[in-house]
Amino acid sequence: MNVKSNTAKEIGAESVRNVRPWVWVALGVVLLFSTSVRLRLLKAPLERDEGEYAYAGQLICEGVAPYGHVYNMKMPGIYAAYALMLSVFGQTAWGIHLGLAIINATTIVLVFFLTARIFGQIAGLVAGCAFAILSLGRWVQGVFANAEHFVIFFALAGILMLLVAEEKQCLYALFIGAILLGISAIMKQHGAAFILFGAIFVVISQRSVKPASNKRLFRWGVVFSVGVIIPFCITCLILWKAGVFGKFWFWTFDYAGKYVSAVPFEGGVLYLKRQFMRLAGSAVGLWGLAGVGLAGLLCSAKLDKPRLFAGGFILFSFLAVCPGLYFRPHYFILFLPAVSMSAGIGAICIRSLCARIKPAFLAGAIPILLVAAAPVYAICQQKALFFDLTPAKASRFVFGLNPFPESEKIGEYIKEHSEKDDRIAVIGSEPQLYFYSQRRSATGHIYTYALMEEHDYALPMQEEMIREIELAEPKFMVFVNIDKSWLVRENSERKIFQWFDDYKRKYDRVGMVEMLDYNNTLYLWGPEAACYEPRATHWIQVFRKKQAK
Repeated sequence: MNVKSNTAKEIGAESVRNVRPWVWVALGVVLLFSTSVRLRLLKAPLERDEGEYAYAGQLICEGVAPYGHVYNMKMPGIYAAYALMLSVFGQTAWGIHLGLAIINATTIVLVFFLTARIFGQIAGLVAGCAFAILSLGRWVQGVFANAEHFVIFFALAGILMLLVAEEKQCLYALFIGAILLGISAIMKQHGAAFILFGAIFVVISQRSVKPASNKRLFRWGVVFSVGVIIPFCITCLILWKAGVFGKFWFWTFDYAGKYVSAVPFEGGVLYLKRQFMRLAGSAVGLWGLAGVGLAGLLCSAKLDKPRLFAGGFILFSFLAVCPGLYFRPHYFILFLPAVSMSAGIGAICIRSLCARIKPAFLAGAIPILLVAAAPVYAICQQKALFFDLTPAKASRFVFGLNPFPESEKIGEYIKEHSEKDDRIAVIGSEPQLYFYSQRRSATGHIYTYALMEEHDYALPMQEEMIREIELAEPKFMVFVNIDKSWLVRENSERKIFQWFDDYKRKYDRVGMVEMLDYNNTLYLWGPEAACYEPRATHWIQVFRKKQAK
């Protein structure tokens, strides 16, 4: 895995310390394109995960620790990142997506430098361009601020620091890189795959240093291990002092262990195949270019020395997508830097293959045209999302009949008809409603997915949610009749539904939101909503606690 400058020179790579002016200009164009698409969609309504992170970040801004009021298996780093964005850019979907635009632009630069450091500036430029387009894609839900964007930001920064540490034999750079990798796992557990990659890189790179020294290897291993564990230890200390460590441990380790073991291997393979076909089909040229790069990495003698690093990075990036075998669309964001690096390798392989074409100008023009066609075609394939759709329609295009555009209006209604200290309860998995309404949840169960899963915790969780709601006596309750907000299974416990049918008698129905189709939603408030019977299959009802007579 020794990827020092001498290796780079052997494959025609230029030093990243002297980036050519035209490369900076081209990279600037890539950043301008990517950022302009994101800026156009800044007002896209929050989806569920964004709603969870935003609500938890909102609580942190108020001095409230997350796991006491937000029960979920996500690591708390993403909550802290959202709290920072909300503090800087304001508590709006606009502010959250602006923060993502900045993180994404920086990640594009990191992909460029990581690839250029090993394979040269042209490969780095192609990789940065590929990542910019792929990370906007519909089938990775790329314009929405999922935790994976933050994982790869810290993971790539950490891996780059490890390369610097290897080149300069600098323990300080190693320590910083290890801390950054540790933070990536605090953003989401999937970041652990990059920590493992970093550990293997440190061991192999130090064994390749002459003269070999077990003492030096031990010292590097200790520094790396300490750096990686520091973010987790600080996180645990903060949560312990906040009095929520027990809840944190249960959700992120005990329950998470049940969650990742629920999908059988055959089901995971099916999910992977289906999602890969969607991804590859949405950017055929870029994935084809990545395929050329992977073939070149396996076959080209010129790539012998960097092969282990690049191959390992691709492998562990894919492993980061695999926990639980769910292969959800946004998980693949973790794989995109590796795919983009492979596309960059593909570009230099095509240039090498065309080098002997006569006349000479064709040897230069053909690879440029072939490589440029890949991102251009990918942009054309996703023209509607990138250029045409409004933010609300972009949400519907990506997520279908999920109530994300509707959540804004429901949240506004609750906010206007309640006081700051009033509690609300959402019977369903729509945590964005808490964020929009700026009202605290009556229960820590802001998702109902876990309540419908087939494990020993499901019924106790439902009973806990019922107790918390009855104790809080929320002013508003929202019932979500949308299958994707529940994911009810054949053997799911259904006590929560039976309880709600009885408990709602204490409330008046004051809102009815019926999603008629992809373009039409019916909103009824007050007396009109009280007796309206929905005709569609996707609807939401809003209830207000009856006033004592």
